Amino acid sequence: MVMPSLKLQDLIEEIRGAKTQAQEREVIQKECAHIRASFRDGDPLHRHRQLAKLLYVHMLGYPAHFGQMECVKLIASPRFSDKRVGYLGAMLLLDERQDAHLLITNSIKNDLNQGIQQVQGLALCTLSTVGSAEMCRDLATEVEKLLLQPTPYVRKKAVLTAVHMIRKVPELSNIFLPPCSKLLRERHHSILLGTITLITELCERSPAAIGHFRKVVPQLVQILRTLVTSGYSTEHSISGVSDPFLQVQILRLLRILGRNHEESSETMNDLLAQVATNTETNRNAGNAVLFETVLTIMDIRSAAGLRVLAVNILGRFLLNSDKNIRYVALTSLLRLVQSDHSAVQRHRPTVVECLRDPDASLSRRALELCLALVNSSNVRAMMQELQSFLESCPLDLRADCASGILLAAERFAPSKRWHIDTVLHVLTTAGTHVRDDAVANLIQLIGGAQELHAYSVCCLYSALKEDISQQPLVQVAAWCIGEYGDLLVEGSCEETEPLQVEEEEVLLLLEKVLQSHMSLPATRGYALTALMKLSTRFHGDNNHIRQVVSIYGSCLDVELQQRAVEYNTLFRKYDHMRAAILEKMPLVDRGQPQENEEAEESTTAQVSEAAPVPTEPQASKLLDLLDLLDGDSGEDQHPALLDTTPRSAVVHLLDQPCVSSLLDPIPNLKVFEREGVQLNLSFARPSETPTLLLITATTSNSSGGDVTHFVCQAAVPKSFQLQLQAPSGDTVPAQGGLPITQILRILNPKKAPLRLKLRLTYNHFGQSVQEIFEVNNLPMETWQ
Repeated sequence: MVMPSLKLQDLIEEIRGAKTQAQEREVIQKECAHIRASFRDGDPLHRHRQLAKLLYVHMLGYPAHFGQMECVKLIASPRFSDKRVGYLGAMLLLDERQDAHLLITNSIKNDLNQGIQQVQGLALCTLSTVGSAEMCRDLATEVEKLLLQPTPYVRKKAVLTAVHMIRKVPELSNIFLPPCSKLLRERHHSILLGTITLITELCERSPAAIGHFRKVVPQLVQILRTLVTSGYSTEHSISGVSDPFLQVQILRLLRILGRNHEESSETMNDLLAQVATNTETNRNAGNAVLFETVLTIMDIRSAAGLRVLAVNILGRFLLNSDKNIRYVALTSLLRLVQSDHSAVQRHRPTVVECLRDPDASLSRRALELCLALVNSSNVRAMMQELQSFLESCPLDLRADCASGILLAAERFAPSKRWHIDTVLHVLTTAGTHVRDDAVANLIQLIGGAQELHAYSVCCLYSALKEDISQQPLVQVAAWCIGEYGDLLVEGSCEETEPLQVEEEEVLLLLEKVLQSHMSLPATRGYALTALMKLSTRFHGDNNHIRQVVSIYGSCLDVELQQRAVEYNTLFRKYDHMRAAILEKMPLVDRGQPQENEEAEESTTAQVSEAAPVPTEPQASKLLDLLDLLDGDSGEDQHPALLDTTPRSAVVHLLDQPCVSSLLDPIPNLKVFEREGVQLNLSFARPSETPTLLLITATTSNSSGGDVTHFVCQAAVPKSFQLQLQAPSGDTVPAQGGLPITQILRILNPKKAPLRLKLRLTYNHFGQSVQEIFEVNNLPMETWQ
């Protein structure tokens, strides 16, 4: 005996009348018990009513899985009222994860073969909603037959079901190719829209379909021209734009068919120009059509004048009050800047105005586009705008802006002085947000410009007096004062206002940096080394310097303490060699390989890891300071490379290997390639230290867009020791530009098989890319 239960309308009223969630749960639990009892008793007349109530309960978020088998029974019922609720229940309660959905395959097949269009529509809707790959393969033939049914209602639903099938099983493409060409002649709006969508899906998933449908490009062009000129029907027009949804779908399909195909592109050029000039831009519907037109022009082999027209449309979008439209325009211009640089340059003032938009996403995209627009002809004007933006930009944009300015200045600097001034302005304004390599790059730039040594040290000294909180600025200033402090005191710079600086003032300023709570340990290392260098640059008494250095001999920071102890020892025991050891750095041209790279590596003093230590003019007489402190004779002594003698049983990764003697060559290995970006590894093992492996990671770019902000990170198992040296840069220019190289030093004392995990992050074509992968196929020679 079936217990009495509520009707669906009464159930809805009672649930809505519940004043608390507990009352609602009580009502639903009670009714679910009645529904379960009805299902167990097998009441065929009221089963669809019980399932309808269960579906309402399911939509409220309560469990209703026990009704899945009832859906299968109702679908198999010959009554239309049962089928309607059964198919609705299947769409709500079943999915690919439930095995029960396979039980309705035969029922759907039978209903598709019936002549009742309402039942066929229900079956097609269910198949397009929950159809799995297996169901699609089994029922593809039935759906293909329905595509050419005389009833528009069934044809429309069959087209949408075919779209679902292609997305699930792309290999079914060949079945639906012949009917699509016939359906393009359809006058029914919904069928035509669905057919265009189906052809688009076919072309995206099957290269053979693209060749097949390129024959119908003239027909698509004619359909779109009719829409633009006379309109399809007034009932589908929106804000004065004739059927924008159909126009957008046709434009997307034309973009796919015209890509890399000259004949198809030529056929649609005139039409695209007509759409671009005749579409109204007062409403969002017209803007959507125009944007799709721009994307199509960008992707096909369009004429040069048409591409300029597309850029001008995007320029008009930048003046729109809608932020979404402006963002879309900035993103599209960023894609175009590589291929149509001159056309995009015309809209540079408008792009610069977008920098000051309060919307963070807009200002970020405008910043990326501004940096992409910088070239040798406009670098001064663009840098002035970007520096002005840097002073007021949000904190989350400051790092990207500073990094972009430094990269653009390094690439397009008209003169060394302008380059130095630009970098100094960035360090002064946003020094805490610059990249780690900014300090080393500026030091190298100043060191290679002999005529600007006096100018640089004067500017840096003035900036340091104003603010000692910007740590990168303080580090560069300390290094420069240490190197060229004598020029500062002499006042030999004629390009700035005369500075009357006393030696004691310079020493007090560096001492202030050392004592400041804002100074990082690395900054204190720069300042301490600068004081030590000034002991040979200044002509006064060195007692003040000795006192400051001796204080840090008991510093808690081990690195700073070690430096102070070494400097004190240099004062006490090797004072006669102090001037030679602390000589000025030799001039090094930026971007030029050093004449004797091995000698440079082997003679880098360990006195300063933060900044290079000056060496003697004769490379053969250069000495390592730590070797001097060992008490050995320094006349013929050279720094040890990788000491494998019993005196040093542990090899340190920071030791410099002698690369002149290597073991047998190891074949190179390509480990990554994506959109023209390629990463290759080359290997070398010094014969004196076979447990050490040197890996040179070379990143090249053969694509049409620059790779920026490139960072390579690596990890090895715990039994290995890894040191990543600084890369040669972070930008790889397009079309085979100068690659980035980075050396990985891996110590493998146990000679275990090497596994390497790499993470690459970079920006390419305006998109941020991150790839994490493991390299397990390293040659055996790398560890054996």
